[in-house]
Amino acid sequence: MRKNSPNIRALKLLHSFCPSYFLLLVLKSFFAKLSPYFNLYLSAEIINEIIGTRNKDTLITLVLVTVLGNFAIAVIGGILNRVFNHKETLLYQREAQYYNTKTLTLDYDNLENPEVRQLRRKITESSKINFHGKQLLLNSIGYLVNITINAVLALILGIEMFVLMFASGFSWLIVLLACLIVGLVAFNVWYSFRQKDKMGQVSRNVSQTMIDENRIDNAIDCYNIGKDVRLYRQDKLIMKIKNYAFDLHKKAFRTMESKRYKLNIPLTVAGVLLEAIIYVFVCVYALLGAFGIGSIIKYVGFVETIAGCITSYFSVFADIKYNTPFVEDYLAYFDIPQKMYQGSLTVEKRDDNEYYVEFKDVSFKYPGAETYALRHVNIKFKVGERLAVVGMNGSGKTTFIKLMCRLYDPTEGEILLNGVNIKKYDYDEYLAVFSVVFQDFKLFSFPLGENVAAGTDYDTEKVTSSLRQSGFGERLASMPDGIKTPLYKDFDNNGVEVSGGEAQKIALARALYKNAPFIILDEPTAALDPIAEYEIYSKFNEIVGDKTAIYISHRLSSCRFCDKIAVFDNGQIVQRGSHDELVSDENGKYRELWYAQAQYYTE
Repeated sequence: MRKNSPNIRALKLLHSFCPSYFLLLVLKSFFAKLSPYFNLYLSAEIINEIIGTRNKDTLITLVLVTVLGNFAIAVIGGILNRVFNHKETLLYQREAQYYNTKTLTLDYDNLENPEVRQLRRKITESSKINFHGKQLLLNSIGYLVNITINAVLALILGIEMFVLMFASGFSWLIVLLACLIVGLVAFNVWYSFRQKDKMGQVSRNVSQTMIDENRIDNAIDCYNIGKDVRLYRQDKLIMKIKNYAFDLHKKAFRTMESKRYKLNIPLTVAGVLLEAIIYVFVCVYALLGAFGIGSIIKYVGFVETIAGCITSYFSVFADIKYNTPFVEDYLAYFDIPQKMYQGSLTVEKRDDNEYYVEFKDVSFKYPGAETYALRHVNIKFKVGERLAVVGMNGSGKTTFIKLMCRLYDPTEGEILLNGVNIKKYDYDEYLAVFSVVFQDFKLFSFPLGENVAAGTDYDTEKVTSSLRQSGFGERLASMPDGIKTPLYKDFDNNGVEVSGGEAQKIALARALYKNAPFIILDEPTAALDPIAEYEIYSKFNEIVGDKTAIYISHRLSSCRFCDKIAVFDNGQIVQRGSHDELVSDENGKYRELWYAQAQYYTE
C-alpha cells in the first residue's frame, strides 16, 4: 500500500472514527495467537522431560505453568475481546453516521444525479454481498495482524531450532531443505496472485448476478406492490424474472467453483509437498541428535507456520489489490464536493414579514442536460400575495420552485431576496424562509408529532393546531396515542397506515408548523377527496394568513382564489394576471387549458 494509496486514506478515515480500534486489534490478536504457541512449547518440553530425566518437580512445574498460563491468557484475552467488540461496534456506528451525514448534506443536484445514486448503490450492494470496500480492507488488516503475530511467535521458537541445527553440523542439509521450502513457498506466492487475477472477473460476474437477484428480492419484500401484484397477477411475471436471475447466478457460481477447484489443485499439491519436506527437515535433525524427539512438535509447527505466513501475506496483499477499486468507490463518495456556495449574510428577521422574491432573467438547465428547463424567467412577488403557477407537465413549474428554494442555482440570471442575491445568504437561514409541500413529499415511520415538527422536541399544542388547520383533526381524534402514534409499520407493529389524502394533510401540517414567511404548495390537494379539497380551499386564506403563498396546480378551478396566476409553457412564463384576465384572452394558453378541463364539467 503506497503512502497516498486509497487504502491508506481509508484506514486513516476509519482510524479517526475510533483511534483505539487498531491497537486493541493487535492486543486481542496477540493473546488469541499466544495460547497455541504457549501450549506447543510447553507440551514439547513436557514430552522431552518424560523421555529424558523424568524429574518429578520439573514436570509438576511445567504442568502448573501450562495451566496457570492458559488461565491468565484466557482471562486477559476475554477482557480484550469484550473491549474490542465494543470498539468495533462504535467504529461501525460512527462510520455509518459519517456516511449518512454525507448523504443528507449532499448538494441536491448530486442527490438527484444518477451517477451519484449508482455509486451509492454500488458501495452498499458490494459491501453486503462480498464485503468489498471498507469491510474487506478491515478484514485484511485483521488477517495481516494475525499473520504477523503468528510469524513473530513462530520465529521465537525458530531461533532455538536454528541454533541447535547449526551446532550439530550438516549445514549443507539445512541449505538444501531450506531451498526446497523457499522454492515451494515462492511457487505458492506466485500462483496465488495468478489465481486471484484469473478468479477476479469470474467473482465479479457472480457478484453482479447476486446484486440482480437481491434487487428482485427487495422488490418482492416491498409491501406497497402487493395490491398490483394480486390484481394483475404479476406473481408469475416476477417469479419468472426471479428464476431467470437465480439461474444466471447459479450458472455463474458453478463456473466460479469449478474454476476455483481446478486452480486450487496445484496449490494443494504444493502444500502437501511442503508439509512433507518440513517433516523430513525437522525429523532428520532430530535423528541426528540436534534436539529431542518431543521438539519435533514445536519445530514442525514453526516451519509450517513461517511458510504459511509468507504465503498468506501475499495472498492478503492480493486481496487488498483486488479490493482497491471498491475502496476507491467508497472514498469517491466522500470526495463529492460541496459546490453550492453557502453564503454568510444573515437573513433579516422581520416582524412585519416584509419579504419579496424576484427572478431576474433566470435560465436553468439540469446537470448533464442539453436543453433548458427554464428560459428568461422574470417575476417579482412579495409577502401576502397569492400566486398560482399553472402549466402542462414538463413546463417548468416544479423547477421554478426548486430554484426559489435554492435546491439548485440558476444557470443564468439571478434570484433576489429583498434585493440581495440569494447566494449571499447563509444557506440554512435562507431555507428557513420557506415552508414547502412538494408533490412527492415524504413522511417517515416516526410518531405523528415528530413528522409534523420534523424533530423530537416540539410544541404539542402547535402540532395539534397545525394538524387541525390542515384538515386532519377528525383523523387525529381516532388515533390511539394521539400525536405520539407511529406512522406506518416499518419500525412499530402498532403503527398506523394513513391514506394518501391523510398523508397530504400531515405534510401540509408540517409546512404550517414551520411557520415560514413563504408557503409553497405543489398540488396540495391532489390526493384529497372533493369535500376535503373544498374545506382546504374555503379556509385557504385563514391557513396561509399573512404569508406569501405560491400554489402549483393542474386543477385550474382551484387557482381562482389567487391574486395572480403565472402560466408556464416550455420553460417560460407566457402569461400573468388574474383568472378573469387570463380566461378572457382568447389566444392565451390559460384559456386553452381552462376550457380543456371545463369540457368535462359542462355540456
